Amino acid sequence: MTRPKRVTVSSRLQGFSIRQTVIEHPAFQEALLRVERLHLKSKNSGQAGGLLITGLTGSGKTTVRKEYERRYPVQDNGEILKIPVLNVDTPAPPTVKNLAEAILIAMGDPISHKGTAAQKTERIYRLLRICGVELLIIDEFQHFFDHGKRTEAARVTDWLKNLINNAGIPVVLMGMPDSARVLRLNPQLARRFSARFDLGPFRFTTVDEILRFRGLLSAIESALPLPSIPISTPEMAQRFHCASFGLIDYVCKITDGAVDAARYHGCAHIDQHHLAEAFEEEVWRDASPGLNPFSASSDLRPLTRPGEPFADLLASLGRDPEGRSNRQSDDGGIR
Repeated sequence: MTRPKRVTVSSRLQGFSIRQTVIEHPAFQEALLRVERLHLKSKNSGQAGGLLITGLTGSGKTTVRKEYERRYPVQDNGEILKIPVLNVDTPAPPTVKNLAEAILIAMGDPISHKGTAAQKTERIYRLLRICGVELLIIDEFQHFFDHGKRTEAARVTDWLKNLINNAGIPVVLMGMPDSARVLRLNPQLARRFSARFDLGPFRFTTVDEILRFRGLLSAIESALPLPSIPISTPEMAQRFHCASFGLIDYVCKITDGAVDAARYHGCAHIDQHHLAEAFEEEVWRDASPGLNPFSASSDLRPLTRPGEPFADLLASLGRDPEGRSNRQSDDGGIR
């Protein structure tokens, strides 16, 4: 069988990924605004507050972090680094010593691995001043609880509380939805991070929710390097929502996959079958036609039942396969 003729790779197709385009949807903009308010409040009044941003993997937390860091770039004058926004990934599992080391590494300390926890902590205070750090962002905060070592988690949260109090700079914590459990280990730390924002999946129930998701798809469609079937119509929006659980990362995976499929098959236009192929390649390889949201025979329902791609994500939000809440709230009630 002769393969179809390939499309000539244009400059727009070469290395294309929709991830290279920051789609500033309303929730993304609100998350950035919350971070900016915290940052500027500290610069203007000296009040070092805290903010907890939660969201599932793929909800856009990392993009928020990178975009805010981009607005305040590191400056290297040849002698020292000026780091207005310091980003740190929580080690897994975290200890006082390895978290302190991660913070030192982020500031370029050449001897980050040396010294006791107390010595590393003192170097952190000194480098925070030298590097002019105005805002600290700690990502993957759920690691504090991931490994079930409650005593160590309590010890690290207490160290973090003291670090924040003594450093006098605002701090943003980012993590999965269950990150709030970590804060409950330390009431003083919880009070500092009473300001919270959930960067959840796009919902698809009310008219406003549907319009917001369609707006996202419209922005993505305008950035595509090939002509495409309209992907922001009500029908296609429903297909995309079922295929992505409303998570922007899966929307991007499917979109990039469709571009690749069209290019591979020698097509100058993205069609629905390219989206179906991308869903199988990027999200669920074993999907039957009836469960592939881009198939004409699809049932078009949430793929949240056992064995389906979003079952675990639904559980992490505290909902059963039908979307009903079964998670206890902080006060012990059901939400």
